[in-house]
Amino acid sequence: MTSIVVPKEYGYVIAATASTFFLSFWHGLRIGSFRKQAGLGYPKAYADSSDMSAADSADKKKAMYLFNCAKRAEDNYHENHASVIAAMLIAGVQYPLTTTGLGVAWMVGRLVYAVGYTRKDKSNGEGRLAGSFFWFAQLALFGLTGWTGIKMVL
Repeated sequence: MTSIVVPKEYGYVIAATASTFFLSFWHGLRIGSFRKQAGLGYPKAYADSSDMSAADSADKKKAMYLFNCAKRAEDNYHENHASVIAAMLIAGVQYPLTTTGLGVAWMVGRLVYAVGYTRKDKSNGEGRLAGSFFWFAQLALFGLTGWTGIKMVL
């Protein structure tokens, strides 16, 4: 039987993990703001081509485009969120401070990604690339999770 001893520093892992929930909430608030500017009602998930064609001005069309970018950034966040949380909670048992640092780097990257995605001066969502360093933190968390499992059985 294997017992898991949680280090004192594991509290940092819990705090970092909990912070991801606030980042999710922030995404939701942003979506509401971009939705209002685009004039799109619920339950519309994205502005589609018919919405864009019906836009009465270039500004309205741009607002719809930016809503789509903000929504895509949020969706991408949620697509990755659960696996990152699991990785943080598992890897943090063995490597709490490294895991916390990687988790914070992931969150900063996600924030820069979302803000960059909605930059008005960039086309095709290219502003998001500034935050794409979150992928390195995410990959490192996944590797650390695997290594934690290996160390537990050795």
